[in-house]
Amino acid sequence: MSALNIKKGATSHSAYDLRASYSEVIETHTLAVLVDNEAGVLARVIGLFSGRGYNIESLTVAEVDHEGHLSRITVVTSGTPQVIDQIKAQLGRMVPVHEVHDLTAEGPAVQRELALFKVTGQGDARVEALRLADIFRASVVDTTLESFVFEITGTAEKIDAFADLMRPLGLREMARTGVAALARGA
Repeated sequence: MSALNIKKGATSHSAYDLRASYSEVIETHTLAVLVDNEAGVLARVIGLFSGRGYNIESLTVAEVDHEGHLSRITVVTSGTPQVIDQIKAQLGRMVPVHEVHDLTAEGPAVQRELALFKVTGQGDARVEALRLADIFRASVVDTTLESFVFEITGTAEKIDAFADLMRPLGLREMARTGVAALARGA
């Protein structure tokens, strides 16, 4: 079978692809985890990721039920479908975890991020920064004679695009909140 470039798991005697059912495609998923709002819970959840070598691309945490002492952790992570399933299963087995939702797999979701940009510039660069901010619907939240601080909300892609356009105009500093997400519908 040396003349044929057959992928692992396939056979030259069949027209069907007989590769293993696991996927090697890396996917990005947004997970919403409802947990007890108590000391050490975030460290335990994050420890699950770091202890197994899983990457966290974005992380936001806030209390969502003051009376019930519950917090919501929104995690954006990536991996193969099998890794994502393993992360969800391991999160679900943790004692302080009440619910785990894969917003990517469960249907349409709204995802937004907040970012602040400090842009310095003079003359035409300053005017161009204001023009681009208007196009991106960014708000000016602070201004001096030398700089602006813009506030922008949107998808991570929108914020990345805004940052790319502001770099040549004098982008000096950026702060991002991480993704906040909710499932759409009832």
